[in-house]
Amino acid sequence: MPGGRLTQQERQQIALGLADDLAYAEIARRLDRPTSTITREVTRNGGPSAYRADLAHRATEHRTHRRSPAMPRGLEAPPLPHGRDAEAVRAYEEVFTTVLMQAGTPKMMARVLVCLYTTDAGSLTASELVERLQVSAASISKAITFLDGQGLIRRERDERRRERYVVDDDVWYQAMMASARSNAQIIETARQGVGVLGSDTPAAARLENIARFLDFVSESITRAAEQAREVLHTQAGTASGGPAGPN
Repeated sequence: MPGGRLTQQERQQIALGLADDLAYAEIARRLDRPTSTITREVTRNGGPSAYRADLAHRATEHRTHRRSPAMPRGLEAPPLPHGRDAEAVRAYEEVFTTVLMQAGTPKMMARVLVCLYTTDAGSLTASELVERLQVSAASISKAITFLDGQGLIRRERDERRRERYVVDDDVWYQAMMASARSNAQIIETARQGVGVLGSDTPAAARLENIARFLDFVSESITRAAEQAREVLHTQAGTASGGPAGPN
């Protein structure tokens, strides 16, 4: 499988594949490249509908020229733990960030979340996030405020009284509960509108349908999240040496 940067000819093949509505995996197979390479290339250059091979090639050259020079010998970044491939990890982080962005998470918030997810400790301080992502402290603060409000992270103090931002196995459960609470506010407000607009009007009927739909979905999500949490926590306890069930 070839490595290195994409050539201009390869970018032209990507553009042709997108024009033919080929999946990223199929384009990658034809170029003998990882699917993550194609996903990253298209996403950072306008997406499938706006991708242009010549513009993408010029943009890549521009980014390359803007990068800072290589570190002096002896100051190279330390190797990653567990023998991880640094380039593969970076590519995965970009793909994961893109997926979260496509799901509606703002870019900086997605970058912070992915950084926390891919850290073995599952927690980082603000200064560690600044160092890892090479962004301002203000950007990190804004992202943390957003993620905390969505229930996607939690805060705790370490032994040095520094605030750490944590993701763990309970984070997505808490996020689902936060979503259900948000839906409850929409449901309540929609039903208030029924009284204001008149219960026998088309507008009121529309609002009532919204309330019923969200009520049903929220109840289903809450019930599923609670069941999943109970099952997964039970399995984790068994796997870590907890009491096994009867034979």
